Amino acid sequence: MKSGAPKLTHVIPSQVRGAVTAVTSLGNEVFVLRKGSRPQVEVYDASTFKLQRYITVPELGICSWGLAACAHYKCLYVSDDNDSSIHRAELSGSNAVKKWSVASGPRGLSVNKQHNVVVASSGADKIREYTTHGALVREISLEQAGVRDRWHAVQLSTGDYVVSDWEWPGAVSVVGIDGRVVRCYCLSSSSDVGQMKYPTGLAVTKNDDILVADENNNRILLVNSSLSSERKLVLPVDDGIRWPRGLCLDESRGRLYVGEYGGSYRVLVFDGV
Repeated sequence: MKSGAPKLTHVIPSQVRGAVTAVTSLGNEVFVLRKGSRPQVEVYDASTFKLQRYITVPELGICSWGLAACAHYKCLYVSDDNDSSIHRAELSGSNAVKKWSVASGPRGLSVNKQHNVVVASSGADKIREYTTHGALVREISLEQAGVRDRWHAVQLSTGDYVVSDWEWPGAVSVVGIDGRVVRCYCLSSSSDVGQMKYPTGLAVTKNDDILVADENNNRILLVNSSLSSERKLVLPVDDGIRWPRGLCLDESRGRLYVGEYGGSYRVLVFDGV
């Protein structure tokens, strides 16, 4: 993270009246997923922010919460809560889409350094890791960790996973591959920033510091890698951020994308992050 103050440089408005559920980027493209009836992902140019095209994902349900892009396999993953599946869309060549079944209620998605997709599911006390072709690599039980309502999971450089717990008061936990809690972070009402309320999307820096979309508090938190300190990111928006849910950090550009689940359903683009 840079030391200077981030600046709001662009706003991607809603093309349709659909709340943003997830946002990610790859190369010179930005991908936006919305809650709505059209089985499509919006694709924008990361320099001009003009809408370039749609990626059609057949059979994608209206409740789709997760989106992740893989640079290695040149593909896009979309989670589908309606039929508990993951859709994999090719980003070059055939534009083919395949899908496979996962545990009930898949939400946030991420891609780890092994180029596997990590799935957090609300309907199971587990996070799962799959190959790009849908073969199960690893299953981690979160039952003993006490993470009750999983939204997003991202693997850290240590091999542990940071998981957001979508509830009130919310929590962010780091768990090992054995499912045991390594560290847990739950803000109290007496802390400087107060309690989290329904944390959703996560983004992790190269130093394992963690960005958290604190949805019902309308803010983004930055928590250090040891989960020992936190601060609210000062992100200048005249009318404020409304229900941030989608979160994507592009460190190569020093850029943060924030997708709004409320308000005008925008994607806010901050540079100098």
